[in-house]
Amino acid sequence: MIRKLPIGLQDFEGLIKDGFLYIDKTEYIYNLVSKGKVYFLSRPRRFGKSLLLSTLKAFFEGKKGVV
Repeated sequence: MIRKLPIGLQDFEGLIKDGFLYIDKTEYIYNLVSKGKVYFLSRPRRFGKSLLLSTLKAFFEGKKGVV
């Protein structure tokens, strides 16, 4: 099965619902959230900062059916 690439998408829920390819980073997100530190996301343009924040939003809103 060939899955679509999420080029230019920044919404985690839409990405999952529409069947785009997504690499699960749950372990990294859990570590990020559980450490209780402040992080500065210094990644270049178009490297998934907005998608990461959208994923965190879904995580904190408890949208387990989506995540």
